[in-house]
Amino acid sequence: MKTKVLLITPPFTQLNTPYPATPYLKGYLNTQNINSFQLDLGLEVILAIFSKNGLTKIFETNVNTIPNLSTNGQRIYALRFDYINVIDDLISFLQGDNDMLAHRICSDWFLPRASRFDQVEDLEWSFGNMGIRDKARHLTTLLLEDISDYIVECIDPHFGFSRYAERLSSSAYTFDDIYKQLRLDHSLIINFELEILKKYLHREKPNMIALSVPFPGNLFSALKCGQYIKAFHPEITVCMGGGYANTELRSLSDARVFEFIDFITLDDGEAPLLNLIEYIEGERNVEDLKRTFTCIGNQVKYMNGSQTKDISFREPICPDYTDLTPHKYLSFIEITNPMHRLWSDGFWNKLTMAHGCYWKRCTFCDTTLDYIGRFEPATAKLLCDKMETITNQNGQSGFHFVDEAAPPALMIALAKEILKRKLNVSWWTNIRFETSFTADVCQLLKKSGCIAVSGGLEVASDRILSLINKGVSVDKVAKVCKNFTDAGILTHAYLMYGFPTQTEQETIDSLEVVKQLFEHQIVHSGFWHQFALTAHSPIGKNPDKFNVEIINPNINPFANNELEHNDPTGADHYKFSEGLKKSLYNYLHDVGFDLPLQKWFDFKIPSPKIPYDFIHRALKESGNAEPLPNSKFIWIEYLPEVLFYDKKKKGKNTQMCELTFYMKHQTTELKIKANLGTWIVELLNKCTVHQVNQPTYNQIKESFIENNLGDFDIFWQSYTLQQLKRLGLLNI
Repeated sequence: MKTKVLLITPPFTQLNTPYPATPYLKGYLNTQNINSFQLDLGLEVILAIFSKNGLTKIFETNVNTIPNLSTNGQRIYALRFDYINVIDDLISFLQGDNDMLAHRICSDWFLPRASRFDQVEDLEWSFGNMGIRDKARHLTTLLLEDISDYIVECIDPHFGFSRYAERLSSSAYTFDDIYKQLRLDHSLIINFELEILKKYLHREKPNMIALSVPFPGNLFSALKCGQYIKAFHPEITVCMGGGYANTELRSLSDARVFEFIDFITLDDGEAPLLNLIEYIEGERNVEDLKRTFTCIGNQVKYMNGSQTKDISFREPICPDYTDLTPHKYLSFIEITNPMHRLWSDGFWNKLTMAHGCYWKRCTFCDTTLDYIGRFEPATAKLLCDKMETITNQNGQSGFHFVDEAAPPALMIALAKEILKRKLNVSWWTNIRFETSFTADVCQLLKKSGCIAVSGGLEVASDRILSLINKGVSVDKVAKVCKNFTDAGILTHAYLMYGFPTQTEQETIDSLEVVKQLFEHQIVHSGFWHQFALTAHSPIGKNPDKFNVEIINPNINPFANNELEHNDPTGADHYKFSEGLKKSLYNYLHDVGFDLPLQKWFDFKIPSPKIPYDFIHRALKESGNAEPLPNSKFIWIEYLPEVLFYDKKKKGKNTQMCELTFYMKHQTTELKIKANLGTWIVELLNKCTVHQVNQPTYNQIKESFIENNLGDFDIFWQSYTLQQLKRLGLLNI
């Protein structure tokens, strides 16, 4: 029996781009000659709901049967025919078609409006006179959010654009509540999901379903898929893996889960999935599966007898986006902030530069798990090969590298390889804000197509950063952010509050630092989240070391990841949540900097002890140190045209050289002595990205001296050298 696998991302993740797990698995299955089809079920469900037929069904619910219906819900229902009438055109517009509809959308009378529009900003200020298409996408997004609010209130309280029943699954220590909900009648949203699943089962005729569950908000709908298959297609094997299982279900013992699925795999899915296929084809015993839970005799068993090795991250296996049609995805603009919108705007091919994290020391992180702890980088050549393959495959040249923290050296190598191949790509990734990202490195990354970076500033307090073992300080982060910003690269900061022993004063001081970072426009976007203690982190393993008390240290029968805990020496962290998020929302929109921090909170807070000019002073500190002896130099522009001529002055003839640099935005000429000009041209040739190895600072210095060109130290401070740096000679 030959296996056909249906790879499914269940509702809901992102609607602008596919989650990367199924393309990675499909790419691997291709190398094993295993037939597969991948389905973004979340996207399909949203497209079914937000259509004329879908909204007609949504509005068939009699609102008179809904107790205490809000005035907002009443308004939406009263305007239901307007929503039904425009929805197909609006979805087409968000998919990149029908651009001319933007003019009508931006008029005051075209869209029905409910409560989401009450908070509409000054859109002319946000988008300008030339941003009518973006303005229309923002307004359309608000309309869809209005309908979403109606669905939550009147149809299904579990609904959400990027999650389903997330509260039910988050921190679910037992399976009881989920199990109870699974046995209830299907909601209308689940009916949409199962109708689509039924269609694909009939069309593709798989004998294995592989459900990728990255987040808690995918779990319930994944189990609903399994429930349907077990009821109507018991001959199909159902397995589940992904980030949720990897972190939450490592000690699973509740057999009821296996009423809905047959197997759960952990960590990298390629080898476990291959072993499962071999098992259902009769070529492997159940004991010889790899990192796989199953249920035998009403007992959960963990099978890991396989000798199959995990694939190396350096193997040339490319994600395959076949079956996932780019033009079906929706580009939302939920917030006008240019950095914040990248997560929901545009189709991004997902890749990873390295498996795991090269730092893997942060005390709050799951450093003991494979996805963090096993670091294995790819090569720049392999990454560019994948980028070219995927672009040719789906026509999309935007890439989001979803690393835990992309290695700086590999980012530099990737940038050089992109420039060498002359690829026209846009890319962004997650980083650590470390000093490796100098001004010149950021310029190189920008030249290669890097448009944005996100990274964990976490707690803007040097004491807490030291406890976290982040390896950075606040002033160094500020300088790195400025380097990115000066290069034209957007920055996003992940922010944390409530780390063990964090005081009220440190929380407010962190907010003051964050305010100053935004005020100086060196951070463009951010997100606050409250500290969560996980079982797989250094803190979870050694809570006493961090003065934390675990409330329930027992192993739960279902999920075991986030641990309930007390922080006896810290602040009452939860009460700061609303004020931190409210202030950040304003800073994202460049407002509120002149307000005292007390304005964001409805309780008394301490005054910040951070000086008002802390970030200003950090940025003023000199960074013009002499290059390191072995640091390399790279030339990222076209080589100059050279013209030699004689210059006569007071009867003396001097051989001169004119170097003409043709840049995209300007033409610059340098007139220098001929021998220096010849040396510079030779130097720039050695520094191009096409060279295997660029010269070091010491090698440049030695060459300058060997050619008898004068005092090198004077040259290094000269106008000529400063111009070359400005034009594209970078120290990396």
